Amino acid sequence: MATIQPSSIEENEITLGTGMGLLRFGATMDEVRTLVGEPEEIEESEDEDEFEHQEWVYHEEEYLVSLYFDREDDFRLSCIETDNPNMRLFGEIIQGQPLEKIQALMQRNGVADAEVENMDGGETRLSYEQSMIDLYFDEGLLQFVNFGVFINDELEVQWPK
Repeated sequence: MATIQPSSIEENEITLGTGMGLLRFGATMDEVRTLVGEPEEIEESEDEDEFEHQEWVYHEEEYLVSLYFDREDDFRLSCIETDNPNMRLFGEIIQGQPLEKIQALMQRNGVADAEVENMDGGETRLSYEQSMIDLYFDEGLLQFVNFGVFINDELEVQWPK
């Protein structure tokens, strides 16, 4: 079993446009494998998917981490999805927090233009398109986060430096 278990708070810190902890957007599959080991599952995108990609899934004791590598980006890490109970954003633990508290956290840190959407399954999605982050709530509390590398107005990927 691969282990992404954190050794410090920083390893659970989501940095918008950059990654989470040591996982940085733009890393190659080999670099990710060196950092976190072999995934438990590798899923290929369906033929009808707009973007051909691989999803690497890591099953941890209390949570899941999915790492996405897009063919268009030479299969470099471009997106992370997690329900890690220790994930942090702007230094604060966000898992299990109410939507209003997450909106206030984002606003305090200069991230605006939120879009709230009620999904078919009853959950709520809070999206910040320019910051490339979607936060999913069930029964009003944050359950998981999907975030990716920044893309400019010309739809070009902006790899972190």
